[in-house]
Amino acid sequence: MRRKPLLKKLPDLLREESASLSGLSGFRLMFQDEGRFGRVGFPKRAWSPSGCRPESPGQIIREYTYAYSAISPADGQIESLIVPSADSDLMSIFLKQVSERFRNDKILMIADKAAWHTTEKLIIPENVKLAFLPPYSPRLNPVEHLWKEIREKWFANRVFESIAAVEDQLFDALSFMNSRPGYVKSFAGFHWILDALLYL
Repeated sequence: MRRKPLLKKLPDLLREESASLSGLSGFRLMFQDEGRFGRVGFPKRAWSPSGCRPESPGQIIREYTYAYSAISPADGQIESLIVPSADSDLMSIFLKQVSERFRNDKILMIADKAAWHTTEKLIIPENVKLAFLPPYSPRLNPVEHLWKEIREKWFANRVFESIAAVEDQLFDALSFMNSRPGYVKSFAGFHWILDALLYL
């Protein structure tokens, strides 16, 4: 199983990072990822009366926007940023945003090894440390479940007149998630993550 290396390392990594709070009051484990949303529609199964075939709108317009999100599986807290692209400058802005929201916590943020996560150009706040998932293991990242929830419940069987409409829909979806930490924890609180936090 590809998750074994992270399963073995995560408890030790958590103990090591939480032991060096440097005057901060708390410790927070977060997982981060970027999702791309656009005007390429995709159909989803839908209810219809017996004997009727449901119709679903569709379009293929290659315009996209991106969401940066980080989830704290222990309590379902989420922080997000909607941006036009994905690069090291925007990642730096997002890390600063997360750092300021949880300014009293030391944050261990686990992400994949996208180029803009590993470049020397990235500006990492003092209370944030990045750690990385093993290669080819998106299933280890709870944020992937966030994207699945949003695509299924806010974007399926829909078309958008503009990229601004996509951004509005994405904002509504992320605002919903942000206001319901219990719901986020229900799909992001992987048992092996919560078990590892017991080592603190």
